[in-house]
Amino acid sequence: MDSDPTVSHLRRLWLYLYCLAVAIFLLAPILVVIPMSFSPSEFLEFPPSSLSLRWYQSLFNSAEWTGAAIISLKAAVLTVLVATPLGIAAAYGLQYSEMGIAKLVRSLLIIPLIVPVIIVAIGVFYLFARLNLVNTLTGLVLAHSVLALPFVIVVVSAGLQRFDINQELVARSLGASRLKAFRTVTLPQIRPSVMSAALFAFITSFDEVVVALFVSRGPSSTLTRKMFTSLRDQVSPAIAAISTILILITFLLALAALASARGDKAQKS
Repeated sequence: MDSDPTVSHLRRLWLYLYCLAVAIFLLAPILVVIPMSFSPSEFLEFPPSSLSLRWYQSLFNSAEWTGAAIISLKAAVLTVLVATPLGIAAAYGLQYSEMGIAKLVRSLLIIPLIVPVIIVAIGVFYLFARLNLVNTLTGLVLAHSVLALPFVIVVVSAGLQRFDINQELVARSLGASRLKAFRTVTLPQIRPSVMSAALFAFITSFDEVVVALFVSRGPSSTLTRKMFTSLRDQVSPAIAAISTILILITFLLALAALASARGDKAQKS
């Protein structure tokens, strides 16, 4: 029997190859879009016959596309500002609540993760129609916050489970208010979870299309909604160019979150 508890990289080669194959399977459809965005052709072609920035120039010179992008960015940022604080408060309250109903409340708050988005979109549309919030940025942010809130609660709850609440109790016993103890003791230690939750909220809003089809149109159309409606008329390489930009934004946000998490680990060590 081998007494060495460590496993050599050679013996784990099959695992590395398997993970590489899975990564290629998942990323290949995404990466194919990138070279197609540099095609000068009027139609999507892979591989492109030559390289051109034609469709990127067309996007940035189009008031409709840039306006939709601005609406999406505004909605995503505002969704982060609404959903993140609410999700942190909900996760904190549910984590340390002594009420037996806390589990039921948690289950109700994460229902948007379970229910098909189309059902949420229909319900939101009829509610917002009565409140005159259809085709408004406020309505779009509120709807996206409903979808983003469960992600924030789940991610922040995971961070709170690893946090020792006794540290906050010590601060409160020394005279700090509960809010100040949370802000100065708890929040800095769960910051990676908070940043990850904010990232999820941003991506949830920025990439969402189903709810946007119901509650935003015209000047308040989001980028993803305009992409969807454009695909009905003509499959243009401009869609590939937009998709490439979205992939880049998501990749940069993920790198930023990873760098922040590593920085926090380095400080703790």
